[in-house]
Amino acid sequence: MIRVHSVESLGTYDGPGIRLVYFLQGCNFKCLYCANADTIELKGGKATSAEEVLKMAENQRPFFGKKGGITFSGGEPLVQAKALVPVLRTLKAQGFHICLDTNGSVLNDDVKEALEFVDIVLLDIKHMHPEWHRKIAGQGNERTLEMAAYLQEIKMPVWLRYVLVPGYSNQTEAIHDLGKHFAAYENIEKLEIQPYHELGAHKYEHMGWTYQLKGNPVNTLEQLDEAYEILSGYFKEVVVN
Repeated sequence: MIRVHSVESLGTYDGPGIRLVYFLQGCNFKCLYCANADTIELKGGKATSAEEVLKMAENQRPFFGKKGGITFSGGEPLVQAKALVPVLRTLKAQGFHICLDTNGSVLNDDVKEALEFVDIVLLDIKHMHPEWHRKIAGQGNERTLEMAAYLQEIKMPVWLRYVLVPGYSNQTEAIHDLGKHFAAYENIEKLEIQPYHELGAHKYEHMGWTYQLKGNPVNTLEQLDEAYEILSGYFKEVVVN
């Protein structure tokens, strides 16, 4: 059984095509700008079986078309990797396209088994510099980079995601370093620049937490254009979401 925070039907921002998106409970990062802060604690959510997930997936299948399928997001879905494996195995046996949205911070035998049933990974890169990564996520980026290298090794298709936060992750040097690090990764199909927003701030207040980036400016068009121009020099496809 996996612990599910929420489910979104007809998702269009969480992998190829139209997708059924499962947001799982629990995350080992605590990012300053997290839009789903209520998924961070592992407790909570609804215990959900592989059979329940398959039933909903079958109901949604007519909308998926040739590219769509099921995405597991969070939180950090690989915190629940052991419980997720039988769910993924059940879905893959029925021919569903499976996408995993992860921060890459967990890599163990359960994760490696889970990846055997995954078609594409959305890998969230918070920052290329470890000290800034700790400021943003509370931990360094070593495990995320280890995961990226493993995904390259197994030739897993990857979409990189990078949240551009003014004052935190929009440094020109850091953006170049991101491009330089991953430019030779042949499994990376594209990079998505995600503009910073405060849409999850109200959840912090509801939970009694302090939103650390309150009042932080959103991106200017110039900042987004600069990041796009830099990263387009390293990746075959760059998009601004």
